[in-house]
Amino acid sequence: MGRNIFNQPPKGDMVAPPAQPKPVKFGGSVGGLRDSLREITANSIRDIDPEMIDIDGLRDRLAFDDDGIDDLAESIRKHGQQVPIMVRPSERPDRYRVVYGRRRLAAIRKVGGPVKAIVRTLDDDASLLAQGQENNLRLDPSFIEKALFIKEMQEAGYKPGVIQDALGLTRQGVSNHRVVVEQLPEELIRLIGPAHGTGRRQWGDLAGLSAKVSLVDVAKAVLSALPQEATSAERFQIVFDACARAAKEPKTKAVSKSLSVRDADGLVVGQLSIDAKSVAIKVTRKDNPEFGLWLEERAEAALQDLFQQWRNESGQGA
Repeated sequence: MGRNIFNQPPKGDMVAPPAQPKPVKFGGSVGGLRDSLREITANSIRDIDPEMIDIDGLRDRLAFDDDGIDDLAESIRKHGQQVPIMVRPSERPDRYRVVYGRRRLAAIRKVGGPVKAIVRTLDDDASLLAQGQENNLRLDPSFIEKALFIKEMQEAGYKPGVIQDALGLTRQGVSNHRVVVEQLPEELIRLIGPAHGTGRRQWGDLAGLSAKVSLVDVAKAVLSALPQEATSAERFQIVFDACARAAKEPKTKAVSKSLSVRDADGLVVGQLSIDAKSVAIKVTRKDNPEFGLWLEERAEAALQDLFQQWRNESGQGA
């Protein structure tokens, strides 16, 4: 029979406890109460100094735009923090690591004061699941953001099942995202941004143009003339249209030429060949054997002299 911990005898009836009391084991409803109290404690919302929270882990969004953070900070300033972030204890004493709520944390650092946070003791897998599921519910990450998140998770060594559960995707869904992002330069993705509303087919079509044009070069050229207020989805469409046009343009053949170099008497000294890849000087031994031998002995030094002369004239040697 379990010990009744609530009904204690009157003080006068108390007897001295045994020298070595046995540890009390709570069972039944008392054990359930203990577990419930632990769960409540684990999920309680605390006020934490934002400077005690480290922002690490995998990034699930392409960027935190300053305007968006400023708007969120103003909302929190007026109405307070309505939704807590989640953190987990750090390996360093009295510090925490953010699980989700990076934008809210950045906004509160602008506003000042403590951040409301749920503190949970989570391992890396559980932390990733919480981050992915909360973001799917609240933030609706775009296709390319999910694709980059998947790539980072895989490179960090997370198991396929954890990745699928974190984003609510099937195995094929994860593969579809990864196939597209592997074909695109990350610099291009950063230039365009999340492009909400742009799906796998559109990003896949853009990736398919990479064999014909330099996507990054085209993107830099067209985006430099774009107003800053253009949305990410608009940037995607402009870049895609420009790349599609460039892919259709006929390639100009590389200009090449070959000419004979003659002396003052009109005799051929050698041949000069120029194309897009090289500049070549050719001296035929049977036509000018003695000059060919002389040039062979001095060619390296002569080329070095010419190179130094170019550096001096162009200022490259400064």
